[in-house]
Amino acid sequence: MKGASNLGKKILIVDDAVFMRIKLKDILEKNGYEVAGEAQNGQEAFDKYQETKPDLVTMDITMPEVDGLESLKMIRKADANAKVIMCSAMGQQGMVMDAIRAGAIDFIVKPFDTERVIKALDKAFS
Repeated sequence: MKGASNLGKKILIVDDAVFMRIKLKDILEKNGYEVAGEAQNGQEAFDKYQETKPDLVTMDITMPEVDGLESLKMIRKADANAKVIMCSAMGQQGMVMDAIRAGAIDFIVKPFDTERVIKALDKAFS
């Protein structure tokens, strides 16, 4: 397990695919993080962010209704200090760059690699 400073940090998982949320939740909980909540689209992510005030958000880019990029902008407008890590499939580099410009602090490529996920979170909290 990585640095004890991460213990108990609350993460909001946002992805429209339930199996992706389960996989990420498993990785996070095994590494000492607490899952503050889950959302399946960008609007729900914004609402849950306001409700749970997580330490960090993992945000899928491509989702129905409100996508990850739009949700990122909504969250950052409400909380300029929000930490958001984007999750993308291969081949979404353009959208990832847009997200970084909009305030995302990092990105993780799917399928999730445990080491890469934890490295991104460690970096976010260091």
